[in-house]
Amino acid sequence: MAFIDEPAPRKKLVHELGQDLSALSVHELDERMEQLAAEIERLRQARATKQAGRAAADAVFKF
Repeated sequence: MAFIDEPAPRKKLVHELGQDLSALSVHELDERMEQLAAEIERLRQARATKQAGRAAADAVFKF
């Protein structure tokens, strides 16, 4: 049983590319943009790490 003072649990936002956005509020759109920006940064960092590993391997095995 939930108490009156407890906030309702927030459902996890899931964004699907090409999704209809017409039913979302400005606040919801802002939240999704923040989440997607954070995900893009995470992808950039992962890519940079892989590039650095590749460059190190190339340097070791360079003849």
